Amino acid sequence: MNRSSPLSVRVSGELACFTRPELKAERVSYPIMTPSAARGILEAILWKPEMRWQIHRIGALRRPRWVNVRRNEVSNMAVMRSVQEWARTGSGGFDAEADRDQRNTLALRDVVYVIEAWPLAAADSGAEDAKYRDQFRRRVERGQCYSQPFLGCREFSAAFGPADVDERPVDWDEPLGVMFFGFDYSRTPRASQWFDARVQAGFLTVPDAPLADNDAERG
Repeated sequence: MNRSSPLSVRVSGELACFTRPELKAERVSYPIMTPSAARGILEAILWKPEMRWQIHRIGALRRPRWVNVRRNEVSNMAVMRSVQEWARTGSGGFDAEADRDQRNTLALRDVVYVIEAWPLAAADSGAEDAKYRDQFRRRVERGQCYSQPFLGCREFSAAFGPADVDERPVDWDEPLGVMFFGFDYSRTPRASQWFDARVQAGFLTVPDAPLADNDAERG
């Protein structure tokens, strides 16, 4: 489907959590980065409205290492309309102490990955993929990004740089079950897309298309 070899970027961090969708109250991470998290990192480095990232595969340069993290979180989010009303009237406000909840997170620690992906220009953009390939390479070499990349949770920031051809993924094979692929925004309401994930020889290979006949996103 794709004519050129994929681009590669090395990503690392002290902590990461790629939450399994069936475990949200007490977060439990997949043992490897998910495609949606990889797309988020690439878009933090280079994003244009006329292009998109297609993930080819994600390589784990270290075996999964787990750590329990207990954090104080709030159960609800402040709504912009309420914030504007508080500012207008000078009353009310969000009481974080009253809304605080302590949760456990089973996260990954000391992670290192290599992401392989293609930048794909929209058919009606008039641009060539090579334009974005060159821009991405320059930004990675200079350490430039539009926003700070993160590893699943915004507080788990990621470092990135050029991939080292001498670094190879670990010897690791494991079926991971169903994994989130992305959202189908052509449907109303938007539909969640999934695929059957498996790590082979240290790589999670991402299909070009998700599983067929997905149910629309609940809630």
